[in-house]
Order: sequence, then structure tokens, then C-alpha cells
Amino acid sequence: MTEIRLSTKKRTELIDITAKVGDAVAAAGIVSGLCVVYVPHTTAGVIINEGADPAVRIDIAAYFDRLVPWDNDYRHIEGNAAAHIKAALAGCSVSTLVEKGRLMLGTWQSVYFCEFDGPRSRKATVRIIPAPGP
Repeated sequence: MTEIRLSTKKRTELIDITAKVGDAVAAAGIVSGLCVVYVPHTTAGVIINEGADPAVRIDIAAYFDRLVPWDNDYRHIEGNAAAHIKAALAGCSVSTLVEKGRLMLGTWQSVYFCEFDGPRSRKATVRIIPAPGP
């Protein structure tokens, strides 16, 4: 298991962690299997999406903010209900296959840590599960 530590800079921010996840796969030394990325936070998430054009992550972050605005009639007393809702929409884990010792992401795909209540110190956990058999 590998832990990726992050320091986020904005309230809503998508951080490309693909290279760090790929490093965890390489360090595991497996040829074939499954890679799971898990975020143990209730106001952050993880997604797989377009990685070639940086504007896409900006658009996704902006859409989350429009879809779930901070100033709404929420009941959560801590004042970060919008972050909890965004995290529920993004999800707390993603998984992808590993083949030939590498992540099997599509040509344009990247793994993004999604901050919804920053800036904060955060982490993502990567678990590599080898394929059974020969």
C-alpha cells in the first residue's frame, strides 16, 4: 500500500496524481492486476477523466461549484455541506487494471484528486492487487 500526500491550495481543486499512482504500480513490481485509489476524506474525492487538456479539470471544478454552490440553505452546522455533497458525487475511490506493469488508462485519461474544502493537507491511498495465477 502506498500513501500519496497532498497539500491543496484552493477550496475546489483537481490535482493530477496519475504519475504518483503509476509510480506506486511500478514499485509494486506486478505485471497484471488491479490498482485501487482510495481517498479517506468526506470533503474530497477521486475521479478518472481527461488529462491531455488542462482546461477540462478547470471546467469540472467550476461545474462542481455551480452545481453545488457554497451559499445555499444547508443544515450542516460546520458550513461545508457543499464540500460533502461534491465528494459524494465524485466518489471516494477509483480502480483501473494494471497490465504489463502499467496502469491501463485510456490515451486521454488521468487520475485526479478532487479537493472540495481546501486548502488542506490530504492523502490518497493506493492499493495494488496482483492478478491470481500464472
